[in-house]
Amino acid sequence: MIIRFYIKIIVGLLLVKFAFAEVIDVNDQEMIKLSNANIPIVDIRRNSEWVQTGVIPNSILLTFFDEQGNYNFDEWYVKLQLEINVTDPIILLCRSGKRSKVVANMIDEKFNTIIYNAQSGINSWINKKFITVEPKGN
Repeated sequence: MIIRFYIKIIVGLLLVKFAFAEVIDVNDQEMIKLSNANIPIVDIRRNSEWVQTGVIPNSILLTFFDEQGNYNFDEWYVKLQLEINVTDPIILLCRSGKRSKVVANMIDEKFNTIIYNAQSGINSWINKKFITVEPKGN
């Protein structure tokens, strides 16, 4: 009887883990391949950062953290839903890969999708002299 109880708990815990998202770190080349396969890039940096460095063409610009590091996950996620089908995979991008990893892990805790984290952020993209464009409407 006790063994069955423990088996149910273990199976339940495994099911819970598989119900959540998967976070996968990717480099620039992998990001290009994913983007070419129509997986959207969501740039979570602030407007001032977009203006300073430019943005990856066709990326979705959706600030997550404000200048003080504050955020409202639920509000941000509603805005994301207006841009894309949130059950499909996405690529998250920030300056260095740290903030996007934090956001990816937040999504991982709540939703069942694949999140690709641009592990070195826009810094790596720019260092490799890949194309950036001026942000539109921000």
